[in-house]
Amino acid sequence: MKIIITGVAGFIGSNLAEYLLKEGYKKIIGIDNLSYGLKSQIPPHIDFFEYDIRSSDIINLFEEDDIVFHLAAKNCIADCQADPLETADINISGTINVFNAAVKKKVKKVIYAESSAVYEGVNVFPTSEEQVKPKSFYAISKYCIHHFAKSYKQYYGLDTIALRYFNVYGPRQDYRRSFPPVIVSFIMSMLKGERPVIYGDGTKKRDFVYIDDINHFHKLIITEERALNKIFNLGYGKNYSVYNLYLEIEAILKTGLKPIYKDNLPGETQENLADITRVQNLGWKPEFDIADGLIKSIKYIKQHVLNF
Repeated sequence: MKIIITGVAGFIGSNLAEYLLKEGYKKIIGIDNLSYGLKSQIPPHIDFFEYDIRSSDIINLFEEDDIVFHLAAKNCIADCQADPLETADINISGTINVFNAAVKKKVKKVIYAESSAVYEGVNVFPTSEEQVKPKSFYAISKYCIHHFAKSYKQYYGLDTIALRYFNVYGPRQDYRRSFPPVIVSFIMSMLKGERPVIYGDGTKKRDFVYIDDINHFHKLIITEERALNKIFNLGYGKNYSVYNLYLEIEAILKTGLKPIYKDNLPGETQENLADITRVQNLGWKPEFDIADGLIKSIKYIKQHVLNF
């Protein structure tokens, strides 16, 4: 079995490739244009191709019965708000290009990233897969993909699985974004002796889930036939306020640093919380609580980012 991963140089993609290698998968193809990911993050022993997902060249990498993890995207909400045209081009046109290649080469299935951002306007928590109300350009682009996937199944028979990631964190999370994810932002600042920045008043709540738990589910759905053509929330099923997250990190690092408060970022929702009933019905549940995940994340940033 050959597995193709788009966005392989990014946070989730590089961790997935490394995990599958350890699990004994021998043939992994990685695709990334390196506009967001880092080449240094790509695990050795995979076949890497520096292609853009919008390129017609990607079809040459696909073969019958391959399994595709399509993770490449423009995904910083603030950056997507600033450039909706590029957001649509990468997230919608790029995904359609992947779907087209999959159909033409008769791949087994495409497992693709949607996002918990599609629940931005929902006020029911925990939120099930049926309750959708996207607001930001990023969320709209991701939900648009959902409709294309349904049509590709209807008209071309393409099997897909949609993954709505909540706030995934862990090693290799992108600290280079214009607005880095909150966990890596806090840890980086506090390890450098700088006060962490909270956008808003600290009451925003997020469902944080550790990358190893996500990869356990990735492995499960490679062979799980019950998952075909379904959507899955991938979260922990519990949320924390941004201020309480700061307290969790401070309890580990003991820096004495107090947060700085700034204006809200554009497009951010007040709260998310995953209803994980559907993934639990497949036999998956998260194992890493927030303390365990933060300790692992801090250790990685110390050793591999800041070289402490």
